[in-house]
Amino acid sequence: MVGRLLARGMVAGILAALLSFVFAKIFGEPQVALAIAFEAAQDAAAGAAPEPEMVSRGVQASWGLLTAVLMYGAAYGGIFAIVFAFAYQRLAALSPRSMALLLAGIGFLTFVLIPDLKYPPNPPAVGQEETIALRTEMYFAMVGLSIAISMISLSVGRALSNVMGYWNATVCGIVLGLVLVAAVQFGLPDINEVPDNFPAVVLWRFREASIGMQIVLWSVLGLAFGALAEKCLPSPNGAMRKTA
Repeated sequence: MVGRLLARGMVAGILAALLSFVFAKIFGEPQVALAIAFEAAQDAAAGAAPEPEMVSRGVQASWGLLTAVLMYGAAYGGIFAIVFAFAYQRLAALSPRSMALLLAGIGFLTFVLIPDLKYPPNPPAVGQEETIALRTEMYFAMVGLSIAISMISLSVGRALSNVMGYWNATVCGIVLGLVLVAAVQFGLPDINEVPDNFPAVVLWRFREASIGMQIVLWSVLGLAFGALAEKCLPSPNGAMRKTA
């Protein structure tokens, strides 16, 4: 059963990755091109020679981006399927589709939204080479803390459900999560390396495209995997559904 779910997770992840690639090409790549043009103009004004391209811009924007997104989607789909199999055994009251959408929402919140609120993605020309290691460390620290906060909130909400009821326990878990997120984001250092003359519209639209790409990825992953998983899981009466 886990093997079947894993295969379906990878298929759903690849489908989600393809659609997010289309979104990125339409909304994200134009902003990347504008940021690169800004960086080239800044280098030319400073008399600096352009850096040689190890991979051409055309490959980066097409096959390179597609390959990266497909690998990302397949990996996330496989991990998603394993987490789904673990959670579905413990929350059998939810249907496969509901469980998949719930996990997709939690995944988006944990791995994308909370970390990006503190350390949002930046286009080329934004950020200094000297702080790459620091920025990477802080971002992954934020992801790790986000995972911990999600687990704490879910555990507290589940523990309180027997005492306060499902609705009140859920509200308490959410409030606790918000408080912990605010505390963590306040405690970690801010990083602001946007050049003063960098176009604000380009920065804003790049970040919009980045978050939009993740919304497409996680939404399609949840919807597609839920539909595929439903076909290989036991129905409410204990019988197996028809396997695709």
